[in-house]
Amino acid sequence: MDQKILILDFGSQYTMLIARRVRELKVYSEIHPCTVGVDFIKEFSPSGIILSGGPASVYEPGAPTVSKEIFSLGVPVLGICYGMQLITHLLGGKVEKAEEREYGFANIRGEWGDPLFLGIDEFRNNNAPIQVWMSHGDRIDALPPGFTSIARSENSPVAAMANQDRSIYGVQFHPEVAHSLRGKEILANFLFRICDVSPSWTMHSFIESSIKKIRDAVGKDGVVLGLSGGVDSSVAAVLLHKAIGDQLTCIFVNNGLIRKGEAEDVLHTFRDGIGLHLEYVDATDLFLDGLAGVEDPERKRKIIGELFVRVFEEAEHKIPNVSFLAQGTLYPDVIESVSFKGPSAVIKSHHNVGGLPEHMKLKLVEPLRELFKDEVRELGRELGIPAHIIDRQPFPGPGLAVRIIGPVTSERCRILREADAIVIEEIRKAGLYESIWQSFAVLLPIKTVGVMGDERTYENVAAIRAVHSQDGMTADWVQLPYDLLQRMSTRIINEVKGINRVVYDISSKPPATIEWE
Repeated sequence: MDQKILILDFGSQYTMLIARRVRELKVYSEIHPCTVGVDFIKEFSPSGIILSGGPASVYEPGAPTVSKEIFSLGVPVLGICYGMQLITHLLGGKVEKAEEREYGFANIRGEWGDPLFLGIDEFRNNNAPIQVWMSHGDRIDALPPGFTSIARSENSPVAAMANQDRSIYGVQFHPEVAHSLRGKEILANFLFRICDVSPSWTMHSFIESSIKKIRDAVGKDGVVLGLSGGVDSSVAAVLLHKAIGDQLTCIFVNNGLIRKGEAEDVLHTFRDGIGLHLEYVDATDLFLDGLAGVEDPERKRKIIGELFVRVFEEAEHKIPNVSFLAQGTLYPDVIESVSFKGPSAVIKSHHNVGGLPEHMKLKLVEPLRELFKDEVRELGRELGIPAHIIDRQPFPGPGLAVRIIGPVTSERCRILREADAIVIEEIRKAGLYESIWQSFAVLLPIKTVGVMGDERTYENVAAIRAVHSQDGMTADWVQLPYDLLQRMSTRIINEVKGINRVVYDISSKPPATIEWE
């Protein structure tokens, strides 16, 4: 990619959002820790650099910083919040603790003639204010030499600053968040007017470049991929198939913990419809035997992971000439693996395919590692993958095992599978499926008394869970219409033998989690 934006992360909770906003403007961007050196930046060869916000104060001992040399590379720079204060600190200005901190909504007035604010009509017409989102306890007390203030707020005489000659800019607010009403236009001005890039990064161009990369990396060797039918593995499989055809072998493992009709749907969609070379392994009995009597959720996960490794390796060994393992790793996984909190410790090491061993003697190919989830869905549509796959809600790696509270048995899987299918069917009928992050049923480890057909029953309780979320990190329960809840409850009790009571989970995350285990 000839045109790309480098985002240096100083620990802001909004850093990933900066990258998403830049990409929404069809410009490629990457996040890297602020600790990367100047040599890395030169090799990266960015068209522009964005310095993120962060929780530190620039005048504190050990505060994260960068080399002053980045301002002499001839590359436009935009500092956001902490990034602006760091520019000030490094280039000879003065940052001090603000008399009044600004957190939340604020109004700024700016200079319409500056390239960063062109098109912001409020600034042109009587210098009216615009709403932005502030989150800072420090302020610019003295500008660096060569800089001018181009915006102000009630508590910040320097809410934005510019050195047009050196193409270095800073904003005290967060243009990347939705609360900054003209923030996306301000970012667009930085990209298109100041960095002089073009909006050329599209899924069509991504497919073209990815096909070449995959072919160059793989050559004539074979590639194996664990296809679950989820969004990430499905898109990775189809993209790889488009690049290398029958050199790709997909393996679908039915562990007996999948949803109703899922195996048939995966085989029909990918083997019969798209024409992938797909190996089907039914390991239901192996997994259910391994889980017999196990109630602890962590033990369930460990057992499922270990058994999956065994089954996958046995299937993979039967495929000739395999040198590569394909995974549906996404960009957030990559960021988390390289300490996206800037100078803080690495959050986690990520291995996308659940449970696959590190000792497998296969080289990795990860065609989606540059993409966010919404971009993967867009890519899937561009590749012609059916909507019911692309718009599918997330499903946990351990499957129904973590939605069956207590022991996992064939009968309890049947009960939950039937109840879950009714929940999904009714959510789809109500036109709510695509707007909900996850909706599903949970089988509880208790039985209650009921009356059916004038006879006493003593059967299981099912819980319905539906949440709104952006990324799964936080979630709010969905206020489903009462008539929809009534239909789901009535159908589950009438149609699923073994359930006589249905409850609705109205817990948010935090303090609860999305899954019950």
